[in-house]
Amino acid sequence: MNDKPATQTAACSFGEEFRSSDATRSGIEQIVAEMQTHSQKITDIRGPRSSEATQSFEEFMELAADVRGRPLLYPHVGSGLGNGPLIELMDGSVKLDMITGIGVHFFGHSDPGIARAAIEGAASDTVMQGHLMMNREAFDFAKILVDEAQKGGSKLAHAFLCGSGAMANENALKVCYQKHAPASRVIAFAHCFMGRSVTMAQIGDSAGGRQGIPLSTLVDYMPFYDHVAARRMSAGEVSGPTRYIDMCVWHLEQYIARYPKQHACFIFELVQGEGGFNTALPDFHKAMMEVCRDNDIAVWADEVQTFGRTEKMFCFDALGLGEYVDVACVGKMSQVCAAMYTEEYNPQPGLLSGTFLGSSAGLKAGTEILTRLRDGDYYNKSDGTKGRIAHHHKLFREHVDALVKKHPEWFPENHRVHDFCGGFGGMMKLTPFGGEKAPIMKLCRACFDEGLILFYCGHDPFHVRMLPPLGVMQDEHWPRVFEVLERAMARVASEIETSASNEPRPMRKPYATN
Repeated sequence: MNDKPATQTAACSFGEEFRSSDATRSGIEQIVAEMQTHSQKITDIRGPRSSEATQSFEEFMELAADVRGRPLLYPHVGSGLGNGPLIELMDGSVKLDMITGIGVHFFGHSDPGIARAAIEGAASDTVMQGHLMMNREAFDFAKILVDEAQKGGSKLAHAFLCGSGAMANENALKVCYQKHAPASRVIAFAHCFMGRSVTMAQIGDSAGGRQGIPLSTLVDYMPFYDHVAARRMSAGEVSGPTRYIDMCVWHLEQYIARYPKQHACFIFELVQGEGGFNTALPDFHKAMMEVCRDNDIAVWADEVQTFGRTEKMFCFDALGLGEYVDVACVGKMSQVCAAMYTEEYNPQPGLLSGTFLGSSAGLKAGTEILTRLRDGDYYNKSDGTKGRIAHHHKLFREHVDALVKKHPEWFPENHRVHDFCGGFGGMMKLTPFGGEKAPIMKLCRACFDEGLILFYCGHDPFHVRMLPPLGVMQDEHWPRVFEVLERAMARVASEIETSASNEPRPMRKPYATN
């Protein structure tokens, strides 16, 4: 008979003994401490450390271009060290990272807690875990996802883990197809983006993304919410937003009537990512989802980019839509991706599987991230208290507004642009130069040269987008971000002015500041 209290029982496996041993814990802490010692030397934007480093870096870029078949969009290869929002490149230069691997590094670079978790995972017996043979880390990760999804009232009950957002979406589509077989049509929003697999490239609304790909997926596109159109429709006793939503409901009902019982799912990007960080009123999504529910069409929330980044862990909770969601996908900042579904959509054996579900390091780091998001102060509270993400979005808007007032000539009026500043939570965008592609692309490159990494999104208009590391951003970081941005914008504006002087064209009316 074992007389030891439960808290004093010996480890039941050698693996547990290894992970909890003093030598293992001490070794991990030494590595993390050494990382922090070097990380703290990175304090601000700077150029390459030497001409030799620059030459070596350029040679490496040529090699990388040869291996890849084309040059990198940015000459960006990291050194493997950073400090919060700052990242060091191979040549020793340092830049402010406001795109974080397209939204992957929410807690910035060289975060000690995440590094500690990743090292623990790397010490596991396998580098990668799979669906036939997995360790406990996979279950810990999935359990937090499911628990958090259900807190807001959703019925999501299961999570199938995988290694990419596109693969999560592929699995979600299979779940919807199986549940609604033989229905084979998909409804999606115009300007959506689902990933770059063969099927997701067909659903994603980008001509370039599907060029040369045989079209075998039947997709019907719905208009996303258009703030400009809704404003123009305001007349009489019926408000513009209501009229616009009614129009879209009618549009959806026409598709359903044209192809009765042929739609398996409607894919909802609740905030569009690549399409332009476009937002919609919750009532817009709710109206579409109610039509789907009434017509037995699966509601699929694609949260690969929105996950963790809005004012709740799940964007469908931030918008009060959890009760409608049948299937959801998460990724990016979670490190390991997942397709989630309700019990009703739990697929039959054999439909979902895969050799890899994620790396042991990724699972441990992802669990650390989910735990921080769950237990931290990032999200709005039920008592109305704003979380850290909402706070930083407000600061971002204030800095954009100040920039617009200081340089109205950089923000000309354009009927395509709803606002010069937009997005939701940690998805932030600004729209200078009329949303035209050429100057936006020049601005992204100019910012990189000046020490600020950001990117673009949208399809006419185009926008500058940021996915900042809000897990480590401080209020004092924003003035530095906009100082560099303003300097880069001045460079691009000067080039535009020089070009315009060589080829006269009508001047646009500047943005009114009053």
